[in-house]
Amino acid sequence: MRSYYQDNGAGQGRLKTLLSWGVDIVAVITLALFAVMMFGTKITMSGRSMEPTLQTGDVVLLDKLWYNFSKPKRMDVVAFQNMGDDTKTYIKRIVGLPGETIQIQGGKLYVNGKEAELGEKAGAIALPGLAETAVELKKDEYFVLGDNPETSEDSRFANVGNVHISQIKGKLWLRMSPFSRFGFIK
Repeated sequence: MRSYYQDNGAGQGRLKTLLSWGVDIVAVITLALFAVMMFGTKITMSGRSMEPTLQTGDVVLLDKLWYNFSKPKRMDVVAFQNMGDDTKTYIKRIVGLPGETIQIQGGKLYVNGKEAELGEKAGAIALPGLAETAVELKKDEYFVLGDNPETSEDSRFANVGNVHISQIKGKLWLRMSPFSRFGFIK
């Protein structure tokens, strides 16, 4: 009796191909998960403190690794938490860097005695708070403001104060939704 099935090694070739594809797929999924965890922690914006840059309901990505390779820069939008309270995440813009002196007078921000150019990011700052008198930032301290200072709880207030580098969780870099506003955060 003759067998109609002949195994000439084609079955093993298919198995090797499938196994190879399987390994590739697992590697890609693992790399994607790593990338999302490190560069893409999703945060949903709540509140009006960062309008017009970010609005309530905007979903943004947080890059947790960025500041392992570079220092925060003026105008970066960051997520941070207060010391000892990891229940609330703040999203604000860095306006003062370590070693600088910050003051708010006449609705304007001054850095080292010179008016800071905030562009269209922030309007007049009616309430100077702690920055009514000069605030000297220590090593690894940053001064943060919301783009909408009238509704922002930021470094002007004692419950937030100057933000230490250890409090900063990462840099916001991409708005995912709503899709009509998809893009990089400037």
